[in-house]
Amino acid sequence: MTTLNDGDMHTFGTELPAMFDGMKLAAVATILYIIVRCLNLKSPTAPPEIIYQDTPLSHYLLKSCPMLTKEYIPPLLWGKSGHLQTALYGKMGRVNTPTPCGVRKFLPMQDGATATFDLFEALGDHSAGDDITMVICPGIGNHSEKNYIRTFVDYSQRQGYRCAVLNHLGALPNMELTSPRMFTYGCTWEFAAMVGYVKRAHPQTLLVVVGFSLGGNIVCKFLGENRLNQERVLCCISVCQGYSALRAQETFLQWDQCRRLYNFVLADNMKKIILSHRDSLLGMSSSNISDADLNRLSAATSLMQIDDSIMRKFHGYNSLREYYEKESCVHYIHKVTVPLLLVNSSDDPLVHQSLLAVPRTLAEKMPNVVFALTQHGGHMGFFEGAVLFPQPLTWMDKVIIEYSDAVCHWEKKRLVCQRSSRQHMNSCLQSKRETLSG
Repeated sequence: MTTLNDGDMHTFGTELPAMFDGMKLAAVATILYIIVRCLNLKSPTAPPEIIYQDTPLSHYLLKSCPMLTKEYIPPLLWGKSGHLQTALYGKMGRVNTPTPCGVRKFLPMQDGATATFDLFEALGDHSAGDDITMVICPGIGNHSEKNYIRTFVDYSQRQGYRCAVLNHLGALPNMELTSPRMFTYGCTWEFAAMVGYVKRAHPQTLLVVVGFSLGGNIVCKFLGENRLNQERVLCCISVCQGYSALRAQETFLQWDQCRRLYNFVLADNMKKIILSHRDSLLGMSSSNISDADLNRLSAATSLMQIDDSIMRKFHGYNSLREYYEKESCVHYIHKVTVPLLLVNSSDDPLVHQSLLAVPRTLAEKMPNVVFALTQHGGHMGFFEGAVLFPQPLTWMDKVIIEYSDAVCHWEKKRLVCQRSSRQHMNSCLQSKRETLSG
């Protein structure tokens, strides 16, 4: 057996601090590596990827919308993480949120439901000189009082837009249901009622249609359901939607990008909204919801389980597959003929990359569609800033207004050219008649 003498012990003792220092450095290096990987700090900033048809309109829009062609620069320390962008949007919505003043409207529906929306008047003239209304559909379970909606509405008002914001049926706190039905993934009834009211109340106004997340599915489905729905619509902008609920349901059960965790959180929020209306859903004779359904809801851990036990039954769908097929805009969006901007982010943890084949294909085949895919932004984040603190306005807010302004000016120039051409033609015909009569 070997033994350590005093000299060996002295040598070993002097090496211990060096060993501990090495372990500390290794631990720090490991932590820094994890931070760099998690925050995606090495990812370079870049302009959005733009897919579009080579048309005069597309060229005009890209020339008039520098936000679509220049780098989107998120906050340096955390903005390149899609998870942190999504988490900040989910927790705070926006920073330094304004409080726009609006009027709440109540619209009775044929089935006894009461749709509500908030109307905000413009705070100045629009640069095109026209009366233009933004008709806005928020994300899942959202309404006009959410911070990201208030920020966007305030900015839109200051750019000369009247804003009408749908409050999803059942989403407003302290407002009871008047029928045993809530908002669903693709029901367009309440949005259609709001648009109809705006058109009647403001016969001269033109519309810009905006949808966020789930709202993007609803507005694209609404426009594609009936050609008449596109009358007086200048353009449509959809941000961070998933296009096909049937395809998305499979990806929501995957742990990739923590999607299963997000699914659980969204499901928990939906359960709270639905259970807050328990008495209304059970107390009305026309309800399709039973105690057993609500018991299954309480045990649900995913949106699919909630959709199967509750949501599909509001409209009498026989299966979850039928519900997702009928309520997804993927079957209607190709019928939209007005200028259409589809915006998504590559690092959106809720929208799987495979779902982006839908907008990409549309933009490659349809001359009215532009698909903008950012490298960063998360789900509905798109925060901008220098190092740590984000700015109150996001890249998304600015892009929507910039694109809408460009379409408004394009349409105004087109109408002026049409009138000028018509006047020139009438003048030529008049000259010809005078020549013949002479």
